Amino acid sequence: MNKLAFFMGQHLRLCLERWIFCNLSNMDSEINSWKNYYLHRSKTEQHMASGHSTTDYNCITFRGHTDSITGLQYLSNLDHQFDTGICKSLVCTASRDCTLRAWNVQEGKQLWSTPVQEEPLVKLITVPQKVLAITTDSKGKIKIWNGQTGDELAAYDISCTVCHLVTSKVNNQLYLTAGTRGGALITLSIPNLSQISHLSVMKDYQVDFLLVSPDQQWIIAGTEENDDIPAKVLRTELLSNSGNLSPTTTDSLPLKGCFMACWLPKKPSRVVTVTHSNVMSSEITIVTLDIILQKTKQKLEIQAKQVGNFTCKIVGWNNILVEGHGINTIILAQGTELKLFSIDGTHHASFRDHKETISGISVDPFRVVTASMDLSLRVYTWKRQPNKYLNLESNYHLLGGSHLRSRGFISVLCDYVSIVGAVQSKDGKDVLKAYNFNL
Repeated sequence: MNKLAFFMGQHLRLCLERWIFCNLSNMDSEINSWKNYYLHRSKTEQHMASGHSTTDYNCITFRGHTDSITGLQYLSNLDHQFDTGICKSLVCTASRDCTLRAWNVQEGKQLWSTPVQEEPLVKLITVPQKVLAITTDSKGKIKIWNGQTGDELAAYDISCTVCHLVTSKVNNQLYLTAGTRGGALITLSIPNLSQISHLSVMKDYQVDFLLVSPDQQWIIAGTEENDDIPAKVLRTELLSNSGNLSPTTTDSLPLKGCFMACWLPKKPSRVVTVTHSNVMSSEITIVTLDIILQKTKQKLEIQAKQVGNFTCKIVGWNNILVEGHGINTIILAQGTELKLFSIDGTHHASFRDHKETISGISVDPFRVVTASMDLSLRVYTWKRQPNKYLNLESNYHLLGGSHLRSRGFISVLCDYVSIVGAVQSKDGKDVLKAYNFNL
């Protein structure tokens, strides 16, 4: 009995040391569960680090859409039941062909397709914990879909163009917020899509970015159309109209000149903001802020404490992508180059693995995957350096096919057993490329 407990403890320790974020909710307490989890996940990680075709992964092309793909999201949770070996990567795609479709990566088949809608679908998000997909069409009609069957559950017509969709959780209730072309944030309940609030935040300029903090307490909205219109940080409680806000609480925090942002996932309220520092010399300023709610004599104020600030040279003002990792790592891409910084401006690495523009980035605790119009994906792995900084190791390319039929990858996502990317086709019928490492 003591020996059994020892081996079970050994595998549990190995799992938690290597995957501190692993899903333990469905685990049995038996030794074989921990052993199988460790062995299966280790094998999958080896495949994803090596990336040899056929021996480490198989590639599936999903066809069915008759127009461009406008949204790509995982419908399944990113973690899997590695103890049983049951790993299902379910993916949703929205298209201008007016359909939403779901695909099973491991089985290589389409699960369902919605009926053809009245207007092209232009935005897609998913709620994996509830197995829901949410779309908006070109006229502003939002719909919630059952992710298991593809059935429509609710609809709401905003009657204006929706630029972004995000979800947030306030007091254990899920809400959907839509950022519109007219500069408004409209918040709806999930799953009924009843309107909760309507706030004008961008003064008739479209909402170009809309992001919810990891702790679900904050939301940042901004526009690229006018530098004089500041981005704004708001409390999600304000949008949900929960009634818990003090009447003396400030509604929002303006961030002047911010045209792009991202949250750092391991620091609940740390946001990275990107501003134009010198348009003539093509420089951007990257400022990292901790958002806090500070009590003063008369009211609660939303404040920002600066924890990082540096400038970076860029080439032009197009195709800039920024993502965060951990508590102090920034990934910046423009053109064919990928750069890695700390929030204090320390430059750790640059990569030029692509021949054409980087069109998308996916970041998780193990790796970074870039998509490019050169019709390839590049996989990088996080490595801890002796100075304790994280760095990236460039590993391998995943090819997307022939340029005779395709223009390039337009987006990419990954979970812990698969990588998926949307490919823009020359005939207008975009396809989905899926790379399954769960062999």
